[in-house]
Amino acid sequence: MDSLSSSSFISTFSPPSSLLLPRPSSSRRLLRINSAVVEERSPITNPSQNNDLPPSKPKKLYTHRTNHTAVSSPAKPRPQPQTSLATALFTRITTMEEVINTFIDPPSRPSVDPKHVLSDNFAPVLDELPPTECQIIHGSLPPSLNGAYIRNGPNPQFLPRGPYHLFDGDGMLHAIRIRDGKATLCSRYVKTYKYNVEKQTGTPVIPNVFSGFNGVPASMARGALTAFRVLAGQFNPINGIGLANTSLAFFCNRLFALGESDLPYAVRLTESGDIVTIGRHDFDGKLAMSMTAHPKTDPETGETFAFRYGPVPPFLTFFRFDSTGNKRKDVPVFSMTSPSFLHDFAITSRYAIFSEIQIRMRMDSMLEGGSPVGADNGKTPRLGVIPRYAEGESEMKWFEVPGFNIIHAINAWDEDDGDTIVLIAPNIMSIEHTLERMELVHALVEKVKIDLVTGIVTRHPISARNLDFAVINPAFVGRRSRYVYAAIGDPMPKISGVVKLDVTRGDRDDCTVARRMYGPGCYGGEPFFVARDPGDPEAEEDDGYVVTYVHDEVAGESKFLVMDAKSPELEVVAAVRLPRRVPYGFHGLFVKESDLNKL
Repeated sequence: MDSLSSSSFISTFSPPSSLLLPRPSSSRRLLRINSAVVEERSPITNPSQNNDLPPSKPKKLYTHRTNHTAVSSPAKPRPQPQTSLATALFTRITTMEEVINTFIDPPSRPSVDPKHVLSDNFAPVLDELPPTECQIIHGSLPPSLNGAYIRNGPNPQFLPRGPYHLFDGDGMLHAIRIRDGKATLCSRYVKTYKYNVEKQTGTPVIPNVFSGFNGVPASMARGALTAFRVLAGQFNPINGIGLANTSLAFFCNRLFALGESDLPYAVRLTESGDIVTIGRHDFDGKLAMSMTAHPKTDPETGETFAFRYGPVPPFLTFFRFDSTGNKRKDVPVFSMTSPSFLHDFAITSRYAIFSEIQIRMRMDSMLEGGSPVGADNGKTPRLGVIPRYAEGESEMKWFEVPGFNIIHAINAWDEDDGDTIVLIAPNIMSIEHTLERMELVHALVEKVKIDLVTGIVTRHPISARNLDFAVINPAFVGRRSRYVYAAIGDPMPKISGVVKLDVTRGDRDDCTVARRMYGPGCYGGEPFFVARDPGDPEAEEDDGYVVTYVHDEVAGESKFLVMDAKSPELEVVAAVRLPRRVPYGFHGLFVKESDLNKL
């Protein structure tokens, strides 16, 4: 928990009270699914309507019940079977799925119970939102923000009937398009192969990775059902099973929606701010399998470095793209001897740094009825360092770092003429809770120094707060940086504020230099730094803005916030009321106007 007292977000920038009132709802829709009630307010399409009306009653997203009867998904038209055989197959598959969800593998743990996972603002929005005008309720949007802030996250197309994990929802992009001080919001699904197949079928078809295989009986049943669906022609796994729900990246003059279980999906924004999915991108056939959702682009060379990991050797494969978008050859790393959960990594001007943590694929966990991905407390975490341009893994060096488990890396750089690497990353203190009890996770940001000559690794915490989803000025990726902007877990995955850290302070000092709390009942997402003048080589590192989405759970209203990164209080310089709520999600990206024009 945050040890410092929270300051009210509303009282800090204090726009007129009439602007803080939630908008009245013209209509409501109510769905009952798997013994839960979902209530979704209709999108607000007229930002100029009267704001002096009394607040509307806060909406209820989920109400807990004890009955676990499976109920149909929200109205999604199913295609009419053309033959009696198709009808029989469809009926048989549906019956099998209901039996599995009800008797073999019901949602027995909170981490996979949709009534728990999809509560509050984690509940999905039930339809897409075309480009819709937003209202600026405080300050003004600076010219530096001409472009688009886009955030990715899970939003299941169908409300789940069986187990569901937070990581399993279909990817939905929420893009706020800014031009000349005006803003529009658009929310669209990434039209993955999975999304399109299930939309056409009218029901979930492809099993969820994190919640679909709980124990041997459930795994065998779902595996058999999946095989039956493939043989029946419902889907072809060769075309991809990914969700593209994790992050976004702009490189090789393309914008990608990413999820590490599939190829990247190329997307673009239209002039009006609409989001269009172009399709899976394999880089001229050179990327045949999945890749990380956290590639790193060197701002000086224009190269992009990436990797993939998997359940069979090689468990790690490193590769890069040159500045023209040409994918170079894979470097398989066989010295990673077990299938670890490797979500992120870091680069310097010379090296790439990987973390082999205590989360891995565990068959013994499945024998006990758990997920195939879990913690192994008997494993010693390691950091692996390989030259960026290595032709093979012979130059990979591994360093044991007991107790150091990172899901995300913030930045890294070289010191001592390349003999030392400095890594900044949040260390997950209770790794066993990462997938099952995220509210118990505490992430401590640490500065780690790796002496490549002596093999000695030293670590120092730079903040005692529960921090993750941290970013830097993108112009400093792989180079020595000073400032970090991190989300405050209260507890995770809810984010109650953002802090600014100065990592150049003493190794035993708390490095917090600025803080912004969103206020009671208000929670945000990952912050993102946007430089005031990215073309100015003399600009100070923190000369810019921190942006994010924030949701008020009491008013049922979402906002887009712009904060002054140099201000000691991260002062809010602009607040935009969004035409409907934006659910909590994962990672975002700002794309400047000149880059949008390249798409």
